[in-house]
Amino acid sequence: MRRLTLPAVLAIAAAFTASLAACAPNPIVARDPVPAPGPDAAYTCGTRPFVLGAQMTNCEPVLRERQVVVRAKG
Repeated sequence: MRRLTLPAVLAIAAAFTASLAACAPNPIVARDPVPAPGPDAAYTCGTRPFVLGAQMTNCEPVLRERQVVVRAKG
């Protein structure tokens, strides 16, 4: 069995270190550029048939009524 020479060992160690350094310490998380709608936003949607079995949808934003909380002391 042949022994590895010092340059071969250093090359293998450098390749191993480079492969570990390729991983980011903090992963990049994709974020949606459009923010989520607020709690008061609502949509009414309708669907109608389209050619070749497809469906066509239209959604319109509608403001939702605020919830009323009744509190009584008793």
